[in-house]
Amino acid sequence: MIAPTQSNSPFAGAASVIALASAKMRAAGGRVTKPRIAMLTALASRRGPSTIEQIHSDVGAECCDLVTIYRSMAAFEELGVVRRSFFHNGTALYELSLNQPASYHVVCKNTQRIDALEPELAAELRRAIDGVQRKLLARGYADISHMVEFFGVSPATAATN
Repeated sequence: MIAPTQSNSPFAGAASVIALASAKMRAAGGRVTKPRIAMLTALASRRGPSTIEQIHSDVGAECCDLVTIYRSMAAFEELGVVRRSFFHNGTALYELSLNQPASYHVVCKNTQRIDALEPELAAELRRAIDGVQRKLLARGYADISHMVEFFGVSPATAATN
């Protein structure tokens, strides 16, 4: 029998991500509940950052309420399981991180579609941000964080206008 993480299923990677996130939660003394597993599954199945409302829609109101999702995302963020990736129109967007390097995105101004930056661009941006953070640490700053947002009109949208 092939293990779920060895299959060609699009959710095979999601199973290992959920197992890793669950282990992190248990190690930190957190509870691993069915609603939390459903939230992690919803995040793993999306291709980009998600709003609390999108996560709630994916898991369904019968699974848990919005307050539970807000509290769980805060707990997940504290544990390094999710990242509040950026704010879009004043809304926090969340994505799985599991302490991986930050991913960066560009949002189409016309369609609100979110696309990840190509790996080489993201790596270049990470190097620049790391340099700034090192300089801030040298100046005495602590607990440094950042937020980077890119907005533009996608080539596909621009071609139709």
